[in-house]
Amino acid sequence: MRVAIAGAGAVGRSIAAELLSSGHEVLLIDRDSRAIDVHALTEAEWLLADACEVSSLENARLEEFDAVVAATSDDKVNLVVSLLAKREFGVRRVVARVNDPNNEWLFTSAWGVDVAVSPPRLLAALVDSDEEPELGHSGEVVSLASLGGADLLESVLTEESPFTGRSATELSAALPEGVVLVALVRAGQARAPLPETVLAAGDVVVLLSSARSDDALLAVLSGSDRAAD
Repeated sequence: MRVAIAGAGAVGRSIAAELLSSGHEVLLIDRDSRAIDVHALTEAEWLLADACEVSSLENARLEEFDAVVAATSDDKVNLVVSLLAKREFGVRRVVARVNDPNNEWLFTSAWGVDVAVSPPRLLAALVDSDEEPELGHSGEVVSLASLGGADLLESVLTEESPFTGRSATELSAALPEGVVLVALVRAGQARAPLPETVLAAGDVVVLLSSARSDDALLAVLSGSDRAAD
């Protein structure tokens, strides 16, 4: 897939690194020259431009991209980028970052958003969960909440999990289309799933899923997809 990311800050770069490690082509767009660092991600394309300007997106040939991620720290910018990507350039998949949970109601299909991801809401959902996860059978998935048409899920890794002892990048690459690894909870602490993070038994992986069925996800987490090969 070809993916354009508006916002080359820490969040945008982390998303880009994850996508590049999974074999996707990535273009990072930012209007701040200080955010443009070609040496940080040599495999990515970089564009110094305002992603809210139609002319900038035309120069980027946005209509040729499979997905757009609006990942800036400004919700207004993310909404404009999402709307332009969907309405003006017909991008099939638009994912937007929600910085302020009070703005979540705006991040809908009316603004061109297919999936809205709110980091504050994700962390709040984890904190509000009163029950400690129990180590069950490998691959069990529990629904935590519904966010903007997508489901927030968690699964506890056990000793038998096929991803215990492997990197977060390997798990992300194995997930079915429409499912994204968004957080990791270890010893009660939520953390970002960095590419170099090694997963361990007892880790709670937090996933955001817009997939129509969880069957493929269950197969990956339980390892039954390998057994079927």
